[in-house]
Amino acid sequence: MILSDLLAQEAIRIVPSISSKKRLFQVLAEVAEQAYALDREVVREALMERENLGPTAVGQGVALPHARMAGLDKVRGAFLKLDRPLDFGAADRQPVDLIFGLFAPENAGVDHLKALASVSRTLRDPDLCATLRANHEADTIHAVLSQPSAIHAA
Repeated sequence: MILSDLLAQEAIRIVPSISSKKRLFQVLAEVAEQAYALDREVVREALMERENLGPTAVGQGVALPHARMAGLDKVRGAFLKLDRPLDFGAADRQPVDLIFGLFAPENAGVDHLKALASVSRTLRDPDLCATLRANHEADTIHAVLSQPSAIHAA
């Protein structure tokens, strides 16, 4: 799965500071509303509900909050880069600064899992994450995430 198929360029934000997970989910919901015309409250509530099942931080400063919801025709994504990392309850106890949110249709099934696996594989690449952390422009971050090499990241 190609990340550029999931991630619209307008769904990328560099955020100076976020004080809590709740605020982070509000920002992700605002991005989803602006980029994909999703209902902000539905997105926020779905993300919070999923996070209550267990932290979506995957380690090394990366989190993959995700949720299924009505009103979508395909899996969509949003990417946030935080200037100041946020405690996210990661197993490795590292705060997160790279967040890739995924929003899937209620009945997405395999597509949701494929998207989650693809994003997870991509963001496990320490070199790619270092490149993302070094860039401060949404256009550049989108280009990095859209590279064919990002799909095959270890």
